[in-house]
This record gives sequence, C-alpha cells and structure tokens, in this order.
Amino acid sequence: MSYKRIEHYDTDITVSLADAYSKIISLVGEDTEREGLLKTPERIAKAMQYMTQGYELDAKTILDSARFNEDVSEMVIVKDIELYSMCEHHMLPFYGKAHVAYIPNGYITGLSKIARVVDVYSRRLQVQERMTQQILNAIKESLNPLGVAVVIEASHLCMMMRGVGKQNSVTTTSAFCGEFEKNETRSEFLKLITNKLH
Repeated sequence: MSYKRIEHYDTDITVSLADAYSKIISLVGEDTEREGLLKTPERIAKAMQYMTQGYELDAKTILDSARFNEDVSEMVIVKDIELYSMCEHHMLPFYGKAHVAYIPNGYITGLSKIARVVDVYSRRLQVQERMTQQILNAIKESLNPLGVAVVIEASHLCMMMRGVGKQNSVTTTSAFCGEFEKNETRSEFLKLITNKLH
C-alpha cells in the first residue's frame, strides 16, 4: 500500500528534530561533519515526520468522507492491508498486515477508507495490541455496524534486532465486537483469512 507523500514539512519541527538527531549521532560516536552524515539529521527528521503523520489524521473524518446508505448486511472484508509502524518502547519498526471486516447496518464506506484507517493508527508510536483495538473502535463508532473484526499479524524489529533476537517470530492480535463475538460469524471470518495467517 502506498502512503500519501508529505510535500511540505514544518520547518521549525524539522530543524528541532534534526538538531536532536545530530546530537544522537554524535553521542553514539560518529562524526556529524563526515560527508556521508552531513544531511542525515535532516533526512531522519523528515522521515520521522512522515512515519508519524497519523497524529495529523482523523479516522472518523476519513470514514465519513465516503459513507453511503446501503441496505446490505453481508460481511465486508479488506485483507492483506500492509502496515508499517514504530514500537513506542524502542522506536524500532514493526510491519505486517491487517485484516479488517465489518457487517453493515445501513451504512458502508469506501474500501480504501478501511485501509486509510489502518494508516491513521499505524503511522504513530504504537503497540500492536492498542492499534488493533483503535482500528476496531474507529469503524464501530463511525459506521455503527452489526459487528467489526480486526486481525493484525506483524514482525517486530525490537524482537529481531535486539534482546531476544528471534528472527522468525510473528505477533498476531485480534479484536471482535458485535456479531463477530458469535463463534459462527468469527469462524467464518477467520476461515476467509486463514490462508493468510501463519
């Protein structure tokens, strides 16, 4: 999934972040005046603004911008939504896929809006458990569906690059409400995405 490119960065924030990253680079033992690092603080500053742009986005506004009256009550699933986020404990990336479903109750939304809601919450400092619930709550509150289901599977670099060093571990989180709390409905959803789960 592609993300909207930030065309204009807040200059004051960029300068402040770049100054902080310059100090970090120096503290880890590098020479900030070395040719390859001259523009690195500014690059990191812009990258961090890009990777945390979710703070500037509102999930309800996104969902409401393509909210339509529709008399359907069949399960709608958007699966394999790529996500990239930053672990708030170590500020290292985690990445994976989200599978989101809802059962309409008079309203539907544009399919791309579901993917954008994932962006809203993944492009922040996060924990996977909270993000899973936030995505569910946003859809529930905006569309008032009969039920919502969210499953996220992700690999965390904080487990892969440091600490326990488990290269192949995948974390799966889930959240269900409404009709998806019933075994039959939840099983149908999980069956439809099961070939994508590890």
